[in-house]
Amino acid sequence: MIGKEQARAEVTHSIVFVTGEASPYAKSGGLGDVCGSLPVALAARGHRVMVVMPRYLNGTSDKNYANAFYTEKHIRIPCFGGSHEVTFFHEYRDSVDWVFVDHPSYHRPGNLYGDKFGAYGDNQFRYTLLCYAACEAPLVLELGGYIYGQKCMFVVNDWHASLVPVLLASKYRPYGVYKDARSILVIHNLAHQGVEPASTYPDLGLPPEWYGALEWVFPEWARRHALDKGEAVNFLKGAVVTADRIVTVSKGYSWEVTTAEGGQGLDELLGSRKSVLNGIVNGIDINDWNPATDKHIPCHYSADDLSGKAKCKAELQKELGLPMRPDVPLIGFIGRLDYQKGIDLIKLIMPDLMREDIQFAMLGSGDPELEDWMQSTESNFKDKFRGWVGFSVPVSHRITAGCDILLMPSRFEPCGLNQLYAMQYGTVPVVHATGGLRDTVENFNPFGDNGEQGTGWAFAPLTTENMLWTLRTAISTYREHKSSWEGLMKRGMSKDFTWDHAAEQYEQIFQWAFIDQPYVR
Repeated sequence: MIGKEQARAEVTHSIVFVTGEASPYAKSGGLGDVCGSLPVALAARGHRVMVVMPRYLNGTSDKNYANAFYTEKHIRIPCFGGSHEVTFFHEYRDSVDWVFVDHPSYHRPGNLYGDKFGAYGDNQFRYTLLCYAACEAPLVLELGGYIYGQKCMFVVNDWHASLVPVLLASKYRPYGVYKDARSILVIHNLAHQGVEPASTYPDLGLPPEWYGALEWVFPEWARRHALDKGEAVNFLKGAVVTADRIVTVSKGYSWEVTTAEGGQGLDELLGSRKSVLNGIVNGIDINDWNPATDKHIPCHYSADDLSGKAKCKAELQKELGLPMRPDVPLIGFIGRLDYQKGIDLIKLIMPDLMREDIQFAMLGSGDPELEDWMQSTESNFKDKFRGWVGFSVPVSHRITAGCDILLMPSRFEPCGLNQLYAMQYGTVPVVHATGGLRDTVENFNPFGDNGEQGTGWAFAPLTTENMLWTLRTAISTYREHKSSWEGLMKRGMSKDFTWDHAAEQYEQIFQWAFIDQPYVR
């Protein structure tokens, strides 16, 4: 955004994001990145923006909330057989009101949603409190001298916030409150839906006649025993039914969630709401991920001057203890070591790939067997392969900048960010054509209408043969067609994946939501 005047929205809204996490306060994955960046981008365009999330305290990183002040506002929430008091903390930063809901259930060691023994048993309670508090915050908190009021756009993220549209429809609109408010459900990952036994429904404090909105029945094969009726309540389903619009984090994923393969049991319901379902690709934080200013890389560069890229590669080879050869293609992988990311397929092709004159660097942690495989492969191919077990932000930046090719053979990927980072850094992505990967990586075509086109390679179906063939195509292009490779790098670097671009598309969804009447039964 350097030297570029910030675009302003034509119509401004009061926007309330509700989320289980937001960077830099609390983050476990892409959800935290989105909810830490998109609100800032919308505020920069002139909207009034509030983010409501829990105030997690674990005794170690409490400094994240050091600048948040106690608002002296208390509310009591009727649910789970009692009346539970929560309080609000507030920080105004980057033109956004960051509101933290405080309750003892958010104060515990471990991570956000669980500890070494698994997910917390009271997560349903913890996020029910968050949803009630988020509905009250625009009515009771005087931020900057005045409340947000009733004409709000609620942006609810994943299952943690999914009770908000249900509450608006069942407990507010029937009494004349929030008649002019709208809600948008943003699905970051459909695999997590907030499913609990049906017997917990009375705990939620909702009217009995609204049970159908959350009602969920497991198919017979998923039940635990013959007498199990499979009856449950599903938070995310409640939001799919009652939200005014639904957004996924890529166009490809918005189609995949309506298929039996990608819909995680909600495909028919999401298919029935296709008319209000859209996909918007996540942006990237240009302050963190910019090769011209990145503090983690040894040499800066840009699309106009790529010389620093070669120096980053040489320094990465030196850091990893690989032979410093500028001519050899260096392939990278960054991500969790699990089934979703396709690591088992990388493992299968590695013996064939190691016969090529290449180098390969992997960074990630997860499945202990795959961690062991990475280390044994490194000892077998000392001059070609490096496996860094664990995760390090600076190292991920240096691998992104120093590699020539980034491999992402994910089985499914709602959006994916690493391929966006790679293109920003002139690293050519080779990806499985699924979800956001299919949307963002344009296949290389040396014979396009206007000359060469494309920013990388997206292959399908996901097989070892396909992946190996595509990698070999990329490797030969790198070796034999230097000018084509430079074109691939520059086209990737010139793509606009900024949050401002994504924010503009969200404004269109807001406009559509306010054209329609809100959800009522």
